[in-house]
Amino acid sequence: MRTSTAVAVPLLAVALLAGCSAQPATDAAPEESTAPSEAPLYDQLPDAIKEAGVIKIAGDTHPPYRTIEEGGEITGIDPDLQAALTEQLGVPFEIVTSSGLDAMLTGMLSGRYDAFNGPVRTTPEREADFDAVVWMTTRTSYVFLDERADELDDPEALCGSRVAGVTGSVTESQLARYNEWCEAEGLDAAEFIGLEDSNATFLAVNSDRADYAGTTQSAAIDLQASDPDRYGYLIQSDEQGAGIDQLAMFMPKGNGLAEPMLAAFEAIFENGEYERIMSEWGIEDAAVDAPVLNPMTSK
Repeated sequence: MRTSTAVAVPLLAVALLAGCSAQPATDAAPEESTAPSEAPLYDQLPDAIKEAGVIKIAGDTHPPYRTIEEGGEITGIDPDLQAALTEQLGVPFEIVTSSGLDAMLTGMLSGRYDAFNGPVRTTPEREADFDAVVWMTTRTSYVFLDERADELDDPEALCGSRVAGVTGSVTESQLARYNEWCEAEGLDAAEFIGLEDSNATFLAVNSDRADYAGTTQSAAIDLQASDPDRYGYLIQSDEQGAGIDQLAMFMPKGNGLAEPMLAAFEAIFENGEYERIMSEWGIEDAAVDAPVLNPMTSK
């Protein structure tokens, strides 16, 4: 299954990210914010955040969530979402670029980052260490070169193939479920090639180190839209074990940010900013009805 839904972000940015994401953490300039005294949720913030005057949020390279432009500006869904949340919290976000899910999770636990917005799914294990505010869903998509569509544009073709994905990501767990379907069909399991970030997975496909790059549906839409004659993709179905993973913003347990962040998300759902952002980026089908805090462990 392929789609022509368009969310235009220049493919040049994807190519440039290979160098950017591998570098030591680089700080992006914080967004301008509402004056603290005017922000409705400022008083709910923990003292440490008020004193710092900023929420440091880790971010890897994952268009369309985050794209590092040539001049160093970070654009995408994440900065747009953060601007809306800042209006509620009165404190700007500062994106600190890093590489690798494990590095960002451990960086939060060590106090280097206050939050991380993925895209990463919430699990009971992650909610043991982090508070998770779920604000969208996703289905895993498998990107391939369009010139190979005749051999790869079929769900069975993925079985026995090489699939590049970010280590520890939704893709890794989703591919394990896909492989169960492959085996039930009497087909070989796909090989998972774990890499550091999404840009590396796309480069692996371009260089024939992998047949597919496993990624979120929104990233696949964005990549194909930026160069529609180069890429196609498959979407994992329920029959193939997809389900719908819940993607969340993570914050370390005990840093006092979870409740005000949940309230800020609730506010942007109510005032229409959430719907506007999801519509602007063409990912309405990944929207949720309401944000939820720690859905895996709160029941």
